[in-house]
Amino acid sequence: MLLVKQPAAALSPPPGELAVLGEAEREGHQKWARHLPQKVYELDVGAGQHSFHPELPTQTIWGYDRVFPGPTFVERYGVPTTVRIRNNLLPDANGPGSPQISTHLHNLHSASASDGYPGDFYPRLAGAPPGQFRDHHYPHCYAGEEDARYSATDGDPRESLGTLWYHDHCLFFTAPNVYRGLAGFYLLYDAVDSGNEADPSPAALRLPSGVNRYDIPLLVNDPRIDASGYLQFDQFDNDGHLGNLFCVNGKAYPFHRVERRKYRLRLLNASVTRFYEFYLCSADGANQGFAHIANDGNLLPAPLRNQRKLALAPAERGDIVVDFSAWPIGTRLYLVNRLIQTDGRGPEGAAVNVRGSDGLLRAAGTQILRFDIDADPPVADASQVPDRLRDLPEIPQSEVVRERTWEFDRENDVWTVNGKIFDDTRPAAIVKAGTAEIWRLRGKGSWHHPVHIHMEEGRILSRNGKPPPPHEQGRKDVFVLNPGEDVRVYLRFRDFEGRYVMHCHNLIHEDHDMMVRFDVKR
Repeated sequence: MLLVKQPAAALSPPPGELAVLGEAEREGHQKWARHLPQKVYELDVGAGQHSFHPELPTQTIWGYDRVFPGPTFVERYGVPTTVRIRNNLLPDANGPGSPQISTHLHNLHSASASDGYPGDFYPRLAGAPPGQFRDHHYPHCYAGEEDARYSATDGDPRESLGTLWYHDHCLFFTAPNVYRGLAGFYLLYDAVDSGNEADPSPAALRLPSGVNRYDIPLLVNDPRIDASGYLQFDQFDNDGHLGNLFCVNGKAYPFHRVERRKYRLRLLNASVTRFYEFYLCSADGANQGFAHIANDGNLLPAPLRNQRKLALAPAERGDIVVDFSAWPIGTRLYLVNRLIQTDGRGPEGAAVNVRGSDGLLRAAGTQILRFDIDADPPVADASQVPDRLRDLPEIPQSEVVRERTWEFDRENDVWTVNGKIFDDTRPAAIVKAGTAEIWRLRGKGSWHHPVHIHMEEGRILSRNGKPPPPHEQGRKDVFVLNPGEDVRVYLRFRDFEGRYVMHCHNLIHEDHDMMVRFDVKR
């Protein structure tokens, strides 16, 4: 069970629009007076002790509040918060990574000073004593709040996000810092996705609710351990990092007891490099169905019912609803991965079929999580998966001011975008606030690249000249480029200004310069 973060009574010194005494240098918080914090938190970033399995040794990890995964934030739109993130990592810490940090809340609509820009790491000087902090201000407003049509709701409610996560984004050291444990969930609710399956409001979807009870965040990653059971990481391998242990919420070979009712499972691929294709299957390998309701934290316009697989690239999220009432008590079901990947190049295809006890061919897979159905619910299941979830905003082509092409490639063993490596000091693009652009993402060579764009969600217009598949027709912030693919994405740049980045979320590729800075200006 994940820890749920509790707000602090107050912060000392109190947060403000400008940096306060003892705070790392930062820009002023945009729209501070409009979104004064109603809740405040403090996160302690430091070393902690963690065991991935009872048969493996307890070892040192880095964590928010010194745990992995970090505590889960449960927040609401319309309730602004300020999170003070204090860096207590020791400057002489051993092992891979950097004790300098910059935290990105992926992919909240927020000003750049709180976005976790990679170059905003602190402390600025290597070897500086621990204890420096930075205040991140999260307005929890929908995108489009400057549009007069949505003044009553602080933006367009169709732009709502639900399943977010926060992680380190330190320049050149994102991969090892996340790998060592600097990641956690951040959940947002509103009047539609209200977090209450008994909500009497006609606007509420009444999806399965209760964080850690019927609404379950599941962070999946693949650490690599040596013969003694300790974490391994090669700081100098710029292809990618694949592990030999599969974990959910920091535990290997886990199981979860469930009741005979509906559950919302929020799956996050927090691996550095590995792609997954998840299946829910019975003990004999037969695929079971579920409803796919959200992609990258965005509710789809309608549920995709009777799905049999969920593909997630690094940093992608997928929310599914499983109705366990279809099986008797004592049943065991398995979440398995059936995607083969042997190097940083990307997935190579599905696992080889095997013949089950009934003589039918079924796909093999690696067990990720076991579900044990062991009880009837204490009260009747009030949750539902309605036929309509959240409508999509329009795509106003009239706002498009230009189209840009970004090519993701490898040149002389260096990862590049448009033939260049990342330059922290200057933008590769300057976009005008309040406009829209079409970004054409092109994958060159034989590598897969999950491309993440900060600031706002985008919409895939076409994939290789064709409409995207159903699960990609909603709003997204990670755009998977398979080798040679051409993906056109519609993006708007609203409400905030400043520095943001686009990068490959194979974090090894990002750290080795497959990233660009873009600035949003009036």
